[in-house]
Amino acid sequence: MLGFLYLLGFIIFGVTIWAQFRVKGTFNKFTKVAASSGMTGYEAARKMLDTNGLYDVQIEPVRGTLTDHYDPIKKVVRLSEPVYNGRSISAISVACHEIGHAIQDSVSYPMLVLRHRMFPAVNFTSGIAPFLLLAGIFMNALNLVLVGVIFFAVTVLFQLVTLPVEFNASNRAREQMVSLGFIGNNEERGVAKVLNAAALTYVAAAAFAVVQLLQFVFMFLNNNE
Repeated sequence: MLGFLYLLGFIIFGVTIWAQFRVKGTFNKFTKVAASSGMTGYEAARKMLDTNGLYDVQIEPVRGTLTDHYDPIKKVVRLSEPVYNGRSISAISVACHEIGHAIQDSVSYPMLVLRHRMFPAVNFTSGIAPFLLLAGIFMNALNLVLVGVIFFAVTVLFQLVTLPVEFNASNRAREQMVSLGFIGNNEERGVAKVLNAAALTYVAAAAFAVVQLLQFVFMFLNNNE
């Protein structure tokens, strides 16, 4: 069983790497496709925020590519330069996805609330779990291995909770992008490709983490026999 899990982990790791390349490739492809509305990512984001009554949420440019994110503490949406200034399908899609997170925050979307509450614990467990596991394995200390497995499980749970948060934000974005006239019906396919490529990276990462957790569990059980 452990050998199968190692093989599965290797395959999923390959999918994870492929997903990273795919999201970049898809983003770059649709960066070259202008949106029919002619709006920039910033303009679409600001319009979507205002439509949902989120006038207090600010939008800031940030360096890099695909560095876009929503800061729930400062209530700020940060858009990478190609998204902030871009007038492409990619720019509007990514910008509106991040606004989807701001809307989730405003309505206290349950999975986002859970994710925020888990973050402090995950910030601690994700950093210490690998050291506990390695120390427990090398020292043949099953108690350390068990604690490491539990800590790593918290990290995996966080990644699983992230999935519905990301999918829900994308669904909110797609609905409003059409209703507010940011894109035409013939552009929905391009939007779906951009957002689905990004979602695949989260799915692959979560799947890899689950397989890793199962590997550690079986290692613990085998050593405990």
